[in-house]
Formats: sequence, C-alpha cells, structure tokens
Amino acid sequence: MKKPKWVVEKERARKAAAQETVWLFGLHAVRDALHNPRREKLRLIVTKNAFDKLADAVRAAGIAPELADPRKFPAPIDPGSVHQGAALEVKPLNWGAVADHCMGQAPRLVLLDRVTDPHNVGAILRSAEVFGASAVVAPRQHSAPETGALAKTASGALERQPYLRVRNLAETIRELQDMGFLVLGLAGEAEEAIEQALEGQRERPIALVLGAEGPGLRAKTRDTVDKLVRIDSAGPFGSLNVSNAAAVALYAARR
Repeated sequence: MKKPKWVVEKERARKAAAQETVWLFGLHAVRDALHNPRREKLRLIVTKNAFDKLADAVRAAGIAPELADPRKFPAPIDPGSVHQGAALEVKPLNWGAVADHCMGQAPRLVLLDRVTDPHNVGAILRSAEVFGASAVVAPRQHSAPETGALAKTASGALERQPYLRVRNLAETIRELQDMGFLVLGLAGEAEEAIEQALEGQRERPIALVLGAEGPGLRAKTRDTVDKLVRIDSAGPFGSLNVSNAAAVALYAARR
C-alpha cells in the first residue's frame, strides 16, 4: 500500500533533521558549547593558539581536537567568519515543546514572527537570558535557524536559553492563551503603551510577540494576539531595532 504524501514528507523531514549539523565558531561560542552537557559534539577544529585558550573546556567535553594551520583553517564555514581559530560541529539542541517551558510563577515568553536575521535573534536570546524569559519561540519556516552566526551573536546564550521552532505561530499563540497567557503584540502604531497593558497583569504569564523589521507582525498574528501595544518614544521619530525592542519589552514585562 502506497504511503500518503504527507506521511512521506514527514518521514523525509525527520531524516533530514536527524542528519542536520551546525558549525559553531568563535572562542566564546565554542567554549560554552563544549561545557554544555546537552550539546552533542561531533568534531572540533582548533589552531594551537585557540586550543591553549580552550584546553580546560576541551578536556571537560572529552572530545579529541583536530589541530589546524591558521592560514588554512579547514572548517566548512564562511571564509569571512571571525572564527578565532575554533570551530565545533554539533547537533542542534532539542528543547522540547513550548508547554514544557510554561511552568513556574508567571513565566515570560518571546515569540518572533518571521525574524530571519541571525544577529537579531542572537541578540534577543541574550536579552531573554538576562531578563529571565522561559523561552524564545519562532516558526520553523521564515525564521533564523540555529547557525554559527546566531550562536556567536548570542555570546553563549544559545547554550542556555531555550530557542524553540514551531510549525504554526498562530496556533502556538492560541495554545498559550488557553494556558492563561496574556499575549501582547508589539506594533508601533498601537494605541496602548506596553506599560498600560501590563497594569494589574504582572502576576499572569505573558508572551511578547515581535515581528520582522519593516513588515512587522503579519495580519494573522495581529488578529490572534490579545492586544497590540507600543513602546513609547521621546518624540515622533525613529524606531527600535527588533532586538532592542525585545529587550525593552522584556524589561517592561519583568515580574
């Protein structure tokens, strides 16, 4: 009996995911990954100078490094990458389901609607870690995947801050609403400021939804969130980069 098309596509996606690997680079990103027991480490390439700086982390991880000539660094990464003589091939982290990160007292989540720039997502992961967010959530399609550039910008936060990819963002928002979350979408033209929307609501779990720079939140996302809110500025000019907006919103929503 021939398998349905959707079953075949699902099996292909599962096989592709099983074969997927990521090359992390840079001393900070590689060191934090080596120290992370959740991270499956496959191959480490380092120069002599980088190995001297990472020796303790390499020993702790129990991985045999490959010493490389800094003039002919063999890792398959962009030649323009600032690798600092260290590159580590790993499996992507599996942080489980969104519901696994909704426990505890009044959790905070960050949802990203088609934010594709890895540097922005990396910076958002750093802010999420600083301000105690339970997870950063993005759709599997049209969002920044786990990459070396994202990890380097995250400056270690990728190893500690859950970054979950979901099939459908609107469905995830509705699931969070069913769990009692107040879901706020950030939009510059919103009538209500984020501080006003949060008055009397800080004991609730809160999810903050941010869109890509330029297009912002998609129409379906706008229709699904509980409320659109803005970040007030000192004057009628300019706008915040999405990673800066995430940091400000997380600070505003702190418990």
